[in-house]
Amino acid sequence: MTKILEATDIAFDGVNFPYVPPAKLNISPRLKLHNDWTPDVDPITYEVIRHNLWNINEEHGATIQRISGSPVAIYAIDLNPSILTEDAEFVYFGPYMQYMSGVTDTQVKWILEYRSDNPGIRDGDMFLANDPWVGAAHQMDVMLICPVFHEGELFCWVTNCLHQYDVGGITPSSFCPSARDAFDEGLLIPPIKIVENNEIRRDIEALYLRASRRPDMVALDFRAQMAGNMTAKARVVKLIERYGARTVKSVMKKVIAHGERAYLAKMESLPDGIWRERVYVECAHAGDRNVYPVHISLQKRGSELIFENEGTAPQIGAMNCTYSGWRGSIMVVLNQLLCWEQYFAIGGALRHVKFNPTMGTLNCANYPASVSTAPIQAMEISLYPTYNVLSKMIYPDPALRADIMCMGGCSQWPGTLFQGIDQRGEKFGYGLIDPIGGAIGAFAVGDGVSTGGQSRTPISKLPNVEHTEQQFPMLYLYRKELVDSGGAGKYRGGQGAQSCFIAWDTDQLTHDAIMSGAAIPSSLGLMGGYPAATNTYAYTLDTDIAARFARSDIPADIADVSGTPYVIQLREHGFKQTPDDVYAVSWCGGGGFGDPLDREPDRIEADLDGLFVSAQAAHDTYGAVIDPHSGKVDRAATEQRRAQLRAERLQRLGVAAQREAPRRSGVKLVESSLAVHLHRDGKGAYHCCAKCGFALGAADENYKLQALREDLSVMAASPRIADPIVYIDNKVTFRHFYCPGCGTLLDTEVAADDVEPLRDIEIHV
Repeated sequence: MTKILEATDIAFDGVNFPYVPPAKLNISPRLKLHNDWTPDVDPITYEVIRHNLWNINEEHGATIQRISGSPVAIYAIDLNPSILTEDAEFVYFGPYMQYMSGVTDTQVKWILEYRSDNPGIRDGDMFLANDPWVGAAHQMDVMLICPVFHEGELFCWVTNCLHQYDVGGITPSSFCPSARDAFDEGLLIPPIKIVENNEIRRDIEALYLRASRRPDMVALDFRAQMAGNMTAKARVVKLIERYGARTVKSVMKKVIAHGERAYLAKMESLPDGIWRERVYVECAHAGDRNVYPVHISLQKRGSELIFENEGTAPQIGAMNCTYSGWRGSIMVVLNQLLCWEQYFAIGGALRHVKFNPTMGTLNCANYPASVSTAPIQAMEISLYPTYNVLSKMIYPDPALRADIMCMGGCSQWPGTLFQGIDQRGEKFGYGLIDPIGGAIGAFAVGDGVSTGGQSRTPISKLPNVEHTEQQFPMLYLYRKELVDSGGAGKYRGGQGAQSCFIAWDTDQLTHDAIMSGAAIPSSLGLMGGYPAATNTYAYTLDTDIAARFARSDIPADIADVSGTPYVIQLREHGFKQTPDDVYAVSWCGGGGFGDPLDREPDRIEADLDGLFVSAQAAHDTYGAVIDPHSGKVDRAATEQRRAQLRAERLQRLGVAAQREAPRRSGVKLVESSLAVHLHRDGKGAYHCCAKCGFALGAADENYKLQALREDLSVMAASPRIADPIVYIDNKVTFRHFYCPGCGTLLDTEVAADDVEPLRDIEIHV
């Protein structure tokens, strides 16, 4: 009987495998693994070879881009290469779409476990796979996995993953937002040997291409992947010929060991505890007006990190991802916040990381859930909150604090899929790639980066407008950054942007919308910082755009055109856009860090000059008083107004005047956040306000329950946030937690319905 693939099939130890040594894998005795290495490598040789390995990995990705020529590879950069040891430990990720590599080791371990005996793993083989229940983000992310041999022994693996143009399913391009389950989506392929003795197996390739609407493009992409693997394999073999197999393997092992030592040193400087984040996604299927919570928790016990998703909503609709997608998403952030100085070498850290999923949830879905839209929904909403929980964990160490980064833009991707007949008379299907411009969230030491890309793709960049117009039948009216789209804070999140276009040189475009983060902000701030603005669709029918063109009048905003506004629902399918209809897609910015009332006046002036912040937000959110003559911030008046705003907070919540703050009689143990510290006195450990020292409860309690809480409209977070009732039926609040002693904003939460305040910081002392 054919075995149904489950999450446990790739786990070998439940679903926790920080490192699985070869002895624990059921590997055929006919497959010999190369494990001859020594820790004694001279430093010069080490540096030369490790940089060579990094360059091999980068060249691997560049080879795929050059040969493919696909807009997916060139503009979306939707690919990533990796190098792994013979026993599937990561040596290097590539700098492209990193969560693709985050599921590579599960694939390699699966191949070692289930393919080493039959059909066998030999020199000249490559294995193709896209099964998310083995290790892929979704069915369009096709992996090609290549063993590298030396003298009959498996030396290492070079692998790549590339998002394919179309692998089947009910929707062109294989994003299937109306899919009921995996059977409505692209063909699922567990690892199969598609290259044998360096030749393509035509029977397997024919099976692979059969479901595609564009087999020519998919076949070219496959050959680009094959060329990438062959290039990387040849370079590794050359290294072995030059330096010897033992030396090259020793460098690989030393890269992992150095990464492990660096990781362990960081863990020694941090307290044990649990850190949490709660976010939401909206509208699981067409007509749905509900919201679904996503929880992530991180527990640190000594050198061990344990990630969990307990509390996340059950799998539903077409927005789910599998366990491997959830794990791969988290690994991106581990790589970037804890391993960045190791050149993205995550293998050593992974020896001490466990993943403890609650299965059957929307980000650890059981087979056969629909998962084809996973990377722009369940995976993004798993990936970006991890920046916040890891940032909370590393905050207590001043040396690591500079590495903090809040959630960035495109924490939910505003999906815009379009299809039709292009300007060359050919059928096409594609998606708007512009949101890859993203935004970087605020840092603990400075502002985020506007349209700074998506942090999960370090080399991401906005596609050139002219290239998009050349490829597809559309004409841009404008593309611009959006004022007030970044989260407010002591340090501001980067701005998101908006692209506005019409159908051009075609009768119409047919669209499918796939979006969340439109009713509830999905890029949250940290430690008093505000969330970024929401994603939006704006659509105006039967406009005067042709008349405007005739008089050389190009609109600077969709609000400038006359016509009939139309509200696009978040999972609306099959709506038409004619050349007279104007469509604008906006993506959110990054979250803010710290209380906005602590922002320096010089920064606010620069915000106003650079159109990062509007005068309204400067006044309402930042408490700034602007001199009407000079346009500059009146510093004395601003300081006075901010003190008044803090006092008004206390008065609104029943505190007539500032309370006498207790003196800090204890010893400071931990700076647990920007606004809250842990102290100890003769009676035990307790939380206190970092500014005035007001006691906020015992260390083993949620300090938010001792703070003053004010529930505001979520629209108070940004002038760009619309009323959530447009899309959802749930009540959404923007919670502020104030110090009862001085009125300082300690933290913020975005909460749907009446849930308890999140105990987001739990430090064990």
